[in-house]
Amino acid sequence: MCSAGQLNVKTDTRKGVGPDDSRQTGVAGTDCGDGDTMCVGVILGFPPEIARELQEWRASFGDPMADVIPAHITLITTTPTQDWAATREHVREVARTQEPFHITISGTGSFRPVSPVVFVNVEEGFEECVQLHEKLQTGPLERLLPFPYHPHVTVAHDVSQENLDEAETVLRDYRATFPVVSMGLYEHDTNGIWQLREELDFGGDTDEEQQADSRHAGGRSSAAN
Repeated sequence: MCSAGQLNVKTDTRKGVGPDDSRQTGVAGTDCGDGDTMCVGVILGFPPEIARELQEWRASFGDPMADVIPAHITLITTTPTQDWAATREHVREVARTQEPFHITISGTGSFRPVSPVVFVNVEEGFEECVQLHEKLQTGPLERLLPFPYHPHVTVAHDVSQENLDEAETVLRDYRATFPVVSMGLYEHDTNGIWQLREELDFGGDTDEEQQADSRHAGGRSSAAN
């Protein structure tokens, strides 16, 4: 399973840090955490060795978030919802209908001057990410975003222009390919920490559902895990 693991990072939703990814400055709902409203995000994680390498590069460019946010591709940025059960089932259903696919990240781009962000491009798998985003951003997660969705991997955010230039130049020839077989559903809790609620396998059950099936079957474990 390709997973970034539990983020468990303290974030500032006003800046959109966390599964939001850094282009989405200011789009986090101001009502997140108020009353019955909770915030969720959905991401694609990376294999540990690639995630480590990209985090090391991000740290080298002076990005303070390098040590606390694993490399990932955001599918759903910080999104408020008042119906957790419906949201969870919605995301589960999207995962069930998605086949595993390959991601190739290659070369660099930037959201400058709109946002001080340099990223590694998603090449292979771009359309799959867009389709997943479009399916997820419906029903209980439907909302209007200020920017068109653009899958990417942030490698420098909110650092000096010189460091942004360096990131864009140094990683221009970077390339990596890996399979993606699952996506993570995260909650932004009341302590300001992103918590992994479920890792959802594509074309199958979530970890939580698999555990329930195992209990009902007298402890039988699945070879697929």
